[in-house]
Amino acid sequence: MTTSTSAAALEFTGERFTPECVREIWYEHWARYAFAAGFAHGKRVLDAACGEGFGSALLARTAAQVTGLDVSAQAVAHAQARYGGAANLRYVQGDCTQLDLPAASVDLVVSIETLEHVLAQEDMVAGFARVLGEDGVFIVSSPDKHAYSDVTGFRNEYHVRELYRDELLALLGRHFPEVRLYGQKLLFQSAIWALDEAGTKVAGIAATTAEAAADGSTLLKSGLQYDPLYFIAVCSRRPLGDLPSLALFGDRAESVYAHYNHEVRKNIAAGGRIAELEAQTEALRAEVERLRGAGKP
Repeated sequence: MTTSTSAAALEFTGERFTPECVREIWYEHWARYAFAAGFAHGKRVLDAACGEGFGSALLARTAAQVTGLDVSAQAVAHAQARYGGAANLRYVQGDCTQLDLPAASVDLVVSIETLEHVLAQEDMVAGFARVLGEDGVFIVSSPDKHAYSDVTGFRNEYHVRELYRDELLALLGRHFPEVRLYGQKLLFQSAIWALDEAGTKVAGIAATTAEAAADGSTLLKSGLQYDPLYFIAVCSRRPLGDLPSLALFGDRAESVYAHYNHEVRKNIAAGGRIAELEAQTEALRAEVERLRGAGKP
């Protein structure tokens, strides 16, 4: 990824992700583009609502051509200054609900956390279907309204229309007969992986397994039995064929886990200090009572 060191970071307002963000939000956004990159090899790609531009630059590593589109002139100017050195990458200003692109002009459309920011969702998805070739692929991510808002009580001021699972599938299904839905959220997992790059199956054991303990009991349930916080859908007019069943993403520094450990150690140290202060308080209280007793006639 070509990055200009002279380009100042785009201010994070909460509306658009920037790579300077850390921990959970960093993992979430980079993982989506890392997943989409697997579909971009040799393709003409539209990164719709590209924001800061980092995702378009990531896709351009393997794509034939990438166009990063965003409604914000500031975001486009920033992206061009920071990542615009690649010959196969360009950033343009435009509205993803009113695409000014020829029909069947791209092979892959990527729209990361955009759908919930617009009211004209039908127009947006219809536009993506129009600019895609007959065997093109559309990858979209959007929060699950149930898990993201209903359960938590959280309201994102920049989201104008979040969708439930059935609403998302209905919207996509009107334009793409083939829809493969994925769930996304950060998980605390113990990972076990082969170091010898052995075959995909050994003695009938699947290449990828996932188990989850149920309610602290010894019962194990197959699969990742969690309510996803976000949905990622892979859509097409034609059969999608074999797609990955599981995609893992992380950073080698394990920044979220390191932050978690730091907070745990800090809380343990604070707990120890509180215990010391409580013991001192009790000792002082006892001494006060002793002195009061000693002063009585």
